[in-house]
Amino acid sequence: MADFGGADIDTFRKDIRAWLVDAYPAELRDPKAATDPEAIWGGRTFAGSSDPQIAWMRKVADKGLTAPAWPKAYGGGGLSPQEARVFEQELAAGHYRPPLASFGVWMLGPVLLEYATEDQKREHLPKIINGEIRWCQGYSEPGAGSDLASLATRCEDKGDHWLINGQKVWTSYADKADWCFCLVRTDTSKKHEGISFVLIDMTTPGVETRPIQLISGESPFCETFFTDVKIPKDNLVGQVNGGWEIAKRLLQYERQNISGGFGSGGGGAGGSAGDLGQIAKQYVGADAEGRVADGGLRDRVTKNKMDFQALFQTIGRTAAEARASNGPSAATSIIKYAAATFAQERSELMVESMGHQGLGWAGEGYSPAEVLAVRGWLRSKGNSIEGGTSEINVNVVSKRVLGLPDAK
Repeated sequence: MADFGGADIDTFRKDIRAWLVDAYPAELRDPKAATDPEAIWGGRTFAGSSDPQIAWMRKVADKGLTAPAWPKAYGGGGLSPQEARVFEQELAAGHYRPPLASFGVWMLGPVLLEYATEDQKREHLPKIINGEIRWCQGYSEPGAGSDLASLATRCEDKGDHWLINGQKVWTSYADKADWCFCLVRTDTSKKHEGISFVLIDMTTPGVETRPIQLISGESPFCETFFTDVKIPKDNLVGQVNGGWEIAKRLLQYERQNISGGFGSGGGGAGGSAGDLGQIAKQYVGADAEGRVADGGLRDRVTKNKMDFQALFQTIGRTAAEARASNGPSAATSIIKYAAATFAQERSELMVESMGHQGLGWAGEGYSPAEVLAVRGWLRSKGNSIEGGTSEINVNVVSKRVLGLPDAK
């Protein structure tokens, strides 16, 4: 079929299911098939790659289905919210690998659709959909984390270009990214009203990245330095000094997507080590009825699994509401706070269930799942920081969801 959409939903489901079966690369049908772990992000590095993950991404992108609900005018699928949901359901039901994991799809693209000029949309959205460009996010700074509006990275108007000087920190995958969407200060006399939103090509002279070694042994975050970086005037999104509004909107999308990743072990929940209940029985033992032998541990494992199931249902409902309206709301802060809490609890229960076997770092005597569990537990400490700290998200909920007054 050359196109999708426009048919009744049952016909659409049948068509998309058949297309997925036909389009999925044979090399990926084995769940253990090896691909470059970075391939799912796309980007310039994989422009000529024959990696089967990239081949899969290109097939889906050709149909616009890496961003199924985005307008066809920019290369998206043009699907209705209901059709987009059916596509997601069929992708999950068939156990197909996600075609593209992209900050461009999750965060930047939605705000470009709202705030960018037509020329900017036509320049950047198709490249996001096709996985041609890998994006990173330049928000936090050494002195501006939770109080993001205190950022100091300067952006000066030099007539025919912008000149940027400053530093960002915790920039996820900046060392692998092609472009950065970045908050900069264009007015030093105001706080929130002096911030602008710009796009920066990471190959521009003066851009430098340095990976940060984490306690988990990974280095997904970077320090990013801008020294006399010149960018075109057209790389400003929205109005000069109007970036804070865009920043807040993008954070809603970020929190929504971070929350969606925790349940399956994303965000460092240790979930790829296996099912928590099964692991507890494996290490602690089972009683005569096949339950986790330790009653106290069993209760906490059960509660955590119930909490995650309720979270899944809530995420699905709020995502449907977002598609039916104008995108996510401040309620994403509730979900992000809950998801971070549940993920950290899950990681701690995983390590506790394994006992001393859950504390191995390397060497003989520990299985890959055991090593993954302890590293995931350490990584989960960041769950309550990334995408806005839990404290900041609670403040957002109190003010923008509950309508509570400021403390006096």
